[in-house]
Amino acid sequence: MDQDIKKLCDDVRETSFAIHKYHKNGHLEKIYENALVHRLRKIGIDVKQQYKLDVYDEDGTLLGEYFADLFIGEKLIVELKACKALLDEHVAQLLGYLRSSHQEHGLLINFGASKLQIKKYILNNIQ
Repeated sequence: MDQDIKKLCDDVRETSFAIHKYHKNGHLEKIYENALVHRLRKIGIDVKQQYKLDVYDEDGTLLGEYFADLFIGEKLIVELKACKALLDEHVAQLLGYLRSSHQEHGLLINFGASKLQIKKYILNNIQ
């Protein structure tokens, strides 16, 4: 993993922890999304909110689009949750987004639990 994406992930993690420490759990997902966008932009990180990404079939055919909660630095998809715990379907959702949009790096962040949950995923060998 190159240093650029590692630093980007570290910045997102640290900022998420600061947000969770201040706001705790209990808010709607949109509040955490807005807070993360606000704080990352304050430190100079390029963040696109509700960013449209194209979805491709394995042969490259464009199937449609979806909107990533956050697309950071043109290389990191961030899927946010505000639930009691991350579930297998949340992981499947992020991995599906990575695969179909041909992105390699993703973070799954849950602000809804009493302890912040952050998981990093890398999808290699993307066509």
